[in-house]
Amino acid sequence: MKKGISMPGTYWVPYLLPAFAFYVIFMAYPLLSSLVLSLFSGNPTGPKKFVGLANFITLFTDPEKSTRYWGAFGHTCVFFIIHMLVQNTLGILFAVLLTNRTMQHKKLFRTIIFIPTTLAVLITGYLWKLMLNPVWAGPMLEKIHLGFLAQPWLGNEKTALPIVALVSCWQWVGIPTMMFSAALQNIPEELIEAGRMEGADGFTIFCKIKVPMILPVIGMIAILTFVNNFNAFDVVFAMENVNGAPAYATDIIGTLFYRVGIAGQHPVGIPDTGLGAAIATITFFVLCLGVIPTLKKTQNIQ
Repeated sequence: MKKGISMPGTYWVPYLLPAFAFYVIFMAYPLLSSLVLSLFSGNPTGPKKFVGLANFITLFTDPEKSTRYWGAFGHTCVFFIIHMLVQNTLGILFAVLLTNRTMQHKKLFRTIIFIPTTLAVLITGYLWKLMLNPVWAGPMLEKIHLGFLAQPWLGNEKTALPIVALVSCWQWVGIPTMMFSAALQNIPEELIEAGRMEGADGFTIFCKIKVPMILPVIGMIAILTFVNNFNAFDVVFAMENVNGAPAYATDIIGTLFYRVGIAGQHPVGIPDTGLGAAIATITFFVLCLGVIPTLKKTQNIQ
């Protein structure tokens, strides 16, 4: 073989092995282990017994467990919808403003939007919990004539979940903003100039040129939002508790899984790893049902 001519075939395999090993050890193996564990009953320290689909049947037929699961599933869906409507809508709005050539002080606004993303969820959750406490924040709000906002937002079953979701949107809006900004900056300026020459206004250019050009990014952000929200736990833990207070109004899949499969339900406190794995397995298939069609629709995957 002459020098300078690369050898076709599998020369790239060694470069792929580290990433493949990392994927197998930390992702594929835990996933398969969880699927297998959902077919057994028992706790982490005791013997395990093969029960087949009994954990899934119990989850859907037992009155108490079924009520808790469907309640958490519904709250998770609401949690996701709020993020899609608020977080991602604000993200694309901020991105459009930050990529506008006439926008002043872009770096300052970009920093303000992204700073909450760098903070720990437990810290921001605790701070927001203080600010939303009418006893702690009431006097300050009265001084600035906003006393009507001193309400027990986190203690009301109707407002607790939306408030927690909005706090999460505030913290993570910087991520879609950053991704949308990068996508908008990659749109050829010639296309936008051609639209202006045809008499299109800013809104028409956004709808007819910019949105179709960044559709793959929109789809990817929707997928990330879907996956992250169905795996959410920390923000509810920081602002309420693992029981989804008040009265399970903020209970989501993440907190339910923690109580059942890791910490154990009160008053016994013994985790049921099989039932917890069943919850995780169902969540995995729900994510697949949402992610795969979105990928095909937005990423041109056949």
